[in-house]
Amino acid sequence: MPEIPFSEIPMSEGTIDSAAGWWRTSIIDIHPGSIRVRGYAIEELIGTIGFPDMVWLMLRGELPTPAQGRLLGAALVAAVDHGPQAPSIATARMAATCGVGLNNAMASGINALGDVHGGAGQQCMDLYAAVAARMTEGMSMAGAAENEIAARLERREHIPGFGHRFHPVDPRAGRLLALVEAAKGEGAVTGEAAAIGRAVEDALTARKGKRLPMNIDGATAVVFAELGFPSGLGRGLFVLSRSVGIMAHAWEQSQQGGRIKGPMPPSIPYRYDGASPRPVPAEFPGDGA
Repeated sequence: MPEIPFSEIPMSEGTIDSAAGWWRTSIIDIHPGSIRVRGYAIEELIGTIGFPDMVWLMLRGELPTPAQGRLLGAALVAAVDHGPQAPSIATARMAATCGVGLNNAMASGINALGDVHGGAGQQCMDLYAAVAARMTEGMSMAGAAENEIAARLERREHIPGFGHRFHPVDPRAGRLLALVEAAKGEGAVTGEAAAIGRAVEDALTARKGKRLPMNIDGATAVVFAELGFPSGLGRGLFVLSRSVGIMAHAWEQSQQGGRIKGPMPPSIPYRYDGASPRPVPAEFPGDGA
């Protein structure tokens, strides 16, 4: 009996409607010869809007204002790379020496981004939101920041977004905050998240006895919060940004060559702290005894 093509198998209208509703999306509508993103024809978007604008459209459903698009683009530029010592970059470079493709090396690096390496921006957005929540209860901004920081330090929690293990002052943060201030002047943002960030910095200074300047995570948290992104998307946007650096390093390493490069040159040994050399007991029965 000849096989009937799937497209020619008769189906009831209810079956087709049920199958079509299996996945629902308001993001994209595709038909033969037509691709519309959030209602906009793709051929009209191409060459008209920039990539940050497209990111905004995909995530938010509408096109950003020029000021919003510029500020989002600035934050994406700022977090692209931080050198081969960053675990995500190092992982991608090591993977590239193992004979995998560019996409596999990129995936390896991206998968190293988690709560500790890559999650501070999202966590800092949650910190700012917690301060804002205290303000709705009648606290001043300074008091809300002080109370939130005190509570977290008493619980021995890490305060994300401030201080840096390498930079005394993160050169990216000040520039982003200046751009937020400029966007506020254009009416694109309110400036509240930036003010909360500065209040948190002041509260940390008072508690620690020394200034811990806002770092890239604290600054991008300000930008994403000012632009109205939820904290979960704050992490996603950081991953999107850093994936560009991961791709560049993985590609560079693939062009440099090298085979099975580990985290340290073979000339630098690791430190063993296990048991001293010892014999297997003579009375050990062994396999099959």
